[in-house]
Amino acid sequence: MMKIFNTNMKNLELNQIPSIRKGCWIDLIKPNDQDIKLLTESLKVDTSFISYILDDEEQPRIDIDPENQIKMIFVDVPIKEKKQVISTIPLAILFIQDDYIVTISLEENEVLKDFKMGKVKEFFTQKKSRFSIQILYRTATLYLRYLKNINREIEKAENKMLKATNNRDLINLLSIEKSLVYITTSLKSNEIVLEKILKGNIIDFYEEDLELLEDAIIENKQCIEMANLYREILGSMTDSFATIISNNLNNMMKFLAGITIVFSIPTMVASFMGMNVPLGSFGEFSYAFFILVMVSVILSLLVAWFLKKKNML
Repeated sequence: MMKIFNTNMKNLELNQIPSIRKGCWIDLIKPNDQDIKLLTESLKVDTSFISYILDDEEQPRIDIDPENQIKMIFVDVPIKEKKQVISTIPLAILFIQDDYIVTISLEENEVLKDFKMGKVKEFFTQKKSRFSIQILYRTATLYLRYLKNINREIEKAENKMLKATNNRDLINLLSIEKSLVYITTSLKSNEIVLEKILKGNIIDFYEEDLELLEDAIIENKQCIEMANLYREILGSMTDSFATIISNNLNNMMKFLAGITIVFSIPTMVASFMGMNVPLGSFGEFSYAFFILVMVSVILSLLVAWFLKKKNML
């Protein structure tokens, strides 16, 4: 799906327009053959250059096609999948002939959503360098937001840990750890791209853009440190979680075994007294049943006290 946006410099509003013009932003989400054909014919982009952009396994990097005057910044952006797993997808930012900026991704993502809704300050489609750096900065801040959410999930899991007796909470921790693996790998790759852009050989930017780029690099480094810290915490928590679950199950089995022993005593007394043997005068005693019940209760309490003393109940 292709959408074309342009900033009206008179009222500074972002508008969606029907056709490609100089200074516009072309956004491609899950582009089909028709979208690719329109892009290649209108902007003289090589089809093979776009085909590998659509590979979800592509690594963040910078690529230049001097013949067609195309520069591409390739980064990973985070997305939320099912079961709260955070994954990443590639996002390509193309500068074409210094007149157009194109973004290509395989799925709708939150990084570009605010741009499309006109919520980003000082965003103009005509200022391509600033726009690209704003994308990189918002990518870093989105990673930071997801990492904070992961930290809250870790704290929730920690509160449940002492009472855990099944694998559900452990599986939840493993899904969080999977998210951190995706995030850490993508952040390190993005860091290389940001450092290359900072050298100033890829895109031309102004001094205020440089400050924003430096902020993006700082945010990205902070995200890497947080992700590594959370992975270490989560690794130790997972081992502890498995041990605690095993201990809790053992304690439960020990408790059930103790309860079984305690409740088996009245059954044994009733079985012995119910045998077809003469009981003499005790069998004809009017309070015989009450005495048997009391004996059973007292014996059960004594056994329960003994098991409790031995930490077996």
